[in-house]
Amino acid sequence: MKLKLIGKNLDLTQSLKEQSEKKLEKLDRYFDEEVEVRAVLSVEKDNRTVEVTVFLPGTILRAEDTSDDMYASIDATIDILERQIRKYKTRLKNRYQDPKTIRFENIESLSEEETEESKIVKRKTFTLKPMMEEEAEMQMDLLNHNFFIYLNAETEEIDLLYRRNDGNLGLIEVEVER
Repeated sequence: MKLKLIGKNLDLTQSLKEQSEKKLEKLDRYFDEEVEVRAVLSVEKDNRTVEVTVFLPGTILRAEDTSDDMYASIDATIDILERQIRKYKTRLKNRYQDPKTIRFENIESLSEEETEESKIVKRKTFTLKPMMEEEAEMQMDLLNHNFFIYLNAETEEIDLLYRRNDGNLGLIEVEVER
């Protein structure tokens, strides 16, 4: 596992680095050496946030936790990732028939109550209208939604505008992989 630790608005002390590495090494039993893992530890006001992203070929696993204690956030984030790995074990196994990336033998199976699958209960269809980012923001606010999909009038690409937890906006620009 290739681990990259990043500190945002905080200096990564030696003990914090060691604790993060020690906890993230728990994930090592699920993956082979070539898996890249990025952990971002950040502080904003009284919130300590840990965001861990695991880059698998063709799939990305991500977990985030915020609390008033950085060490508790690290533990919670690792627990979330382990639950995700267990929950999606079957789907991942079907996707990776050649288990060079994931060590499936180290992933425990979920109990029946934990394996409950979600299903699509509603479908919506709408027409994308070309608009500028400012108009998309206004439409999102008028609809009182947390996100808005639109056709960017400048780029002629589909974009997704969303409201972030900090109240600001984020923009996802879609790129088609060919």
